[in-house]
Formats: sequence, C-alpha cells, structure tokens
Amino acid sequence: MIIDFHTHAFSEIIVKKAMGILAETSGLEPFTDGTVKGLCERMDKSGVDISLVLPIATKPAQHKIINDWAASIHSERIYPFGTVHPYGDDALNTVERIKSLGLYGVKLHPDYQGFFANDKKAYPVYDLCSQLDIPITFHAGFDPLCPDMIHGSPEMFEQIHKDFPKLTMILAHMGGMYRWDMVEKHIAGIDGNVYLDTAVVANEIGINPLNRIINKHGADRILMASDCPWDDPLNEIHMIESLDIPENDKEKILYKNACRLLNIR
Repeated sequence: MIIDFHTHAFSEIIVKKAMGILAETSGLEPFTDGTVKGLCERMDKSGVDISLVLPIATKPAQHKIINDWAASIHSERIYPFGTVHPYGDDALNTVERIKSLGLYGVKLHPDYQGFFANDKKAYPVYDLCSQLDIPITFHAGFDPLCPDMIHGSPEMFEQIHKDFPKLTMILAHMGGMYRWDMVEKHIAGIDGNVYLDTAVVANEIGINPLNRIINKHGADRILMASDCPWDDPLNEIHMIESLDIPENDKEKILYKNACRLLNIR
C-alpha cells in the first residue's frame, strides 16, 4: 500500500481559476488538471492507493462551502481534511463542524491565509484541535507566494509544540521548505506527535539532509507525501525507496505511519 498524505484538488466550479493562479504563482507545471478525477488518474499511474486532499480557506467566508465539498469527495481512495481560517469569528465552530463531518484533520497554510503560525490569535484553534484530537497539517517553510517572508518556520513550530504538547502536527515539506538546517536544529528528534511529510521535496532537499532528518526524527514520524498536482507522487516514492534504511522503515513512511495516525486498517 502507498498513502499520499498531502495532495490538492478543487471543486469543478473553481478548478480552472485556482489552478491558473497557483501555476502562475509557483512557476510549476501541474501533473493533474486539479480535479479529483485527475488526482485519481495520477494515483493510478503512480501506484498510490489513498490520497489525503488538503483544502485551504483563504478567508473565513469560505469555511462552509469548502468543508461541505471536502466531505462530498470522501471515498475509498480520497480522504479529505477540512479547513479553517484561524481569524474567522466562527473558527471554533468550524473546527467542531470539521469533526462532525468526519473529516480527517485540518489544513492550515499561513502564507495563503495571511498569518504567522505562532500568532496567539491562532492559538484557540490549536487548543481545540488538541482537545478534539484533530491533526493539523501546516505548510512549513518557503512559499513562492511571499518568498521573502516565512510565515511558518521551524522555530515557530517548536514553540507551538511547547505550548500544545498534545497537538498532532504534520509539518509539510520535511518540516520547512528550504529551511532544513533549522528543521534539524529545532524539530528533528522533538518529542510527541510531530510528523514531517515529504511533500514536493524529492528534487530539492538532497540525500544527506534527508537522511540526517529521518535518522534524528525517526522513520515512524515521517509521512510519504507529494503535494500533487505540484509534483508527481512517483518522485517522492522513488526517493523513499532509494533511502538506505530498513525495508520496514520504508513501509512505515509509505503507508504504515499514515494508517496508524488515521486509524486505517
């Protein structure tokens, strides 16, 4: 089995506009058309069995429509997260609704949502997610939307973990895109439910930093992820399969850790 813990898709209503804006911002050629159907086709080509779809509400007014759509795409192969803007007046009610809808977690993207990850205004969301045992996947590190400002740094996530030690955090892009030296210093090896995903790092991180982070943090808290459509899942799968670690550790990264985290049997 292979589980991709970090992918994106959009409703048919907004997919063309959203994909156009994101492709222009990132400068990347997407590997799907941005639809759930397109994602499933790429999964078939890559040998991925299950994908986690992570939507993002860039403003509070989008809470209901995006989370309703996320719930509607749930299937044997598509496991959706929900989304909440931490500055929304209804943020806490939205977190509770995400739980009631049976969504698998919350995705936060500090850059696209316009907040710093350690902003105390976001803390009530972290606190409630911790209480309700809802994992949060954070975008971490560099993003081309605002290349000169890091809204979610390893240092910020270290502080959040200290303040909410029971919160399950998944830090995308191996803990911080292009900030892997700081990941080694502040995140790798930290205690608790702090996971790192491999989203879109296969051609970026380099084998030595990758090995150091995995060895220090432990293979049982690394999650295979691609950020599809912005990378082909095969790139991350091949990266993981080429690691000089035991086969059981590769299986943990490819699917066993995700199964444990999401209670998938």
